[in-house]
Amino acid sequence: MCPDCGERKPAGEFAAKKRSADGLHTYCKKCNTARGVRSATRLYGSTRGYHLMRRYGLTDEEVRAQTALQRGLCAICREAPAAHVDHDHTSGRARGMLCFNCNGGLGQFFDDPVRLSRAIDYLKGARWKTELEAPGVYRLCS
Repeated sequence: MCPDCGERKPAGEFAAKKRSADGLHTYCKKCNTARGVRSATRLYGSTRGYHLMRRYGLTDEEVRAQTALQRGLCAICREAPAAHVDHDHTSGRARGMLCFNCNGGLGQFFDDPVRLSRAIDYLKGARWKTELEAPGVYRLCS
């Protein structure tokens, strides 16, 4: 029985918890989620505030200030709203605020400047070409 909602529910309605005697959380999944949201809101202002602090060590106010410095726009494309914290995957430190597409694009290129530089060259038209070295033998050159 869940102490919050007072309902008697099957074990499947309770999350697993290894450290408890019966292996289940005290509160049902729905009530446990609601408790988590209330705690995050009380301690960090929102669940987003909790996420920002836990993941990047930033307060919601710091994120708003950085977004304001960027005039609310993505630091890369400067067109779309800056809604996502960009961070260095090696150090974990935040770099700035990006739009969804630019943030995802950096991730797809693994934050690698060499790959990004090659992508720029590719977009500028420096594509791989083949040269005939001998009959039937081609060499790739850029």
